[in-house]
Amino acid sequence: MAYRYGNRNQMALLPRSIEDYVGPDDPVRVYDAFVDALDLGKLGIEINPRKVGNTEYDPKTMLKLVVYGYSYGWKGSRKLERATHHNVSFIWLMGGLAPDHKTIAEFRRKNKNALKEVIKQCARMCIELDLIDGNVLFVDGTKIRANASRGKNYTKQHYEKHLAEVDKRIEELLEECDRIDEEEREQGSLVKMEKELAENEGYRTRIREMLSRFKEEEEKGKAPKTLNQTDPESALMRSVQGSHASYNIQSVVDDKHGLIVQVDAVSDSTDVNQFANQITQAEAVTGKECEVGCADAGYADTEELEKIDRRGTKVVVPSQQQALHNPEEKPFHKNKFVYNTEHDCYFCPEGHKLTYKGKEDGGKKLAYRIPDADICKKCRHYGECTNSQSGRKIVRLLQEEIKEKLERQYEQPESQEIYARRKARVEHPFGHIKRNLGITNFLLRGRESAQAEISIGATCFNIARMITLFGGVKEIIGQFLALQS
Repeated sequence: MAYRYGNRNQMALLPRSIEDYVGPDDPVRVYDAFVDALDLGKLGIEINPRKVGNTEYDPKTMLKLVVYGYSYGWKGSRKLERATHHNVSFIWLMGGLAPDHKTIAEFRRKNKNALKEVIKQCARMCIELDLIDGNVLFVDGTKIRANASRGKNYTKQHYEKHLAEVDKRIEELLEECDRIDEEEREQGSLVKMEKELAENEGYRTRIREMLSRFKEEEEKGKAPKTLNQTDPESALMRSVQGSHASYNIQSVVDDKHGLIVQVDAVSDSTDVNQFANQITQAEAVTGKECEVGCADAGYADTEELEKIDRRGTKVVVPSQQQALHNPEEKPFHKNKFVYNTEHDCYFCPEGHKLTYKGKEDGGKKLAYRIPDADICKKCRHYGECTNSQSGRKIVRLLQEEIKEKLERQYEQPESQEIYARRKARVEHPFGHIKRNLGITNFLLRGRESAQAEISIGATCFNIARMITLFGGVKEIIGQFLALQS
């Protein structure tokens, strides 16, 4: 059997122009046309070719580099720098320009807000191309690791303790510095102490910033258990891979073709307070109120869902009980007790009356209890219905009627059809973003930076999906050109 051997001395001719580096069906041409179709002014990127000073790289070209880089799974500025030298599709995209990694990093840092808006313009393009209609929207969330170590999550007490220790050490250093004569031979020690003093003062500033953030969050009523010293805006979240400093990525997906309307990075570890906010943000992008908002039981907060339901949008979200595949039917479950609206009381299966006793959980719940505990103790079902010495208690939500309405709404056949499509619609984008684009952790720190990264990732998903929907590179480029005319 013969072998093939390469020859590095073989004479070869490159194409005569950079334009010939990539074929007409190369996906890089789609990303080039997409960014050309964007309105950079609305994104917040300054375009001023007459700007006085040293020449800069065209912002549109730099944006192309960042967006196309994420489609490759290349997020780091050094990888992008190498790509502009060695990858022909990147060389073509940049027209032969090769900015260094510092320039790339600086462009991304300066334009974080603009990068956050890219997905919104992408979604509006999809609306103009009749790919998104905004009638049925699905909301879902996933955890993505922040650029921060779990080991850097500390409690408020920890920061207060360290602040006291640093303050004490700074006082000691200042006293020691005062005792040292600069003319003496101990001058070298003085230099070391001044360096340590500067380090401690910087550390003290960071600790105070963390304590200030604790105070801000407490004033908002959130009161986090810990804050991460490296990325204070991240939160310790549990996922399949364990607990890590992460962001909760919220995505709103349109039902028509499974395209992303908008994404958000939040610090809340749960989804219960996100439904109304995410639907509202998505509607701001589509420019219309959606007809149906759908999510899983993780969003089943009655007060939160009511915000959308009372506007006339149909909410399809199962309660925690409805989400169970095989719910255990208990003979003395709350739903076996009959509520009397006229007299504001409950009747148990044996016909005994439970009267209103007061509010619980900060006024969000109403408690109803049997007036005489002996009634329960003498009942034949005592021990099965309740073991409490005070007798049976029923807790009713202030929005109990709304909750029951939403549960009935979820059980409707048309709602079940919508909910059955939910999983395929919302999990496909996250799967692509995590597996194909490699966004399993964020490169940059801070919530705004995380939002910028996930916005670009969502845009790359939409572009890949649009290529499939239109049937090829040339077809979608034609659509982008039509939008500009």
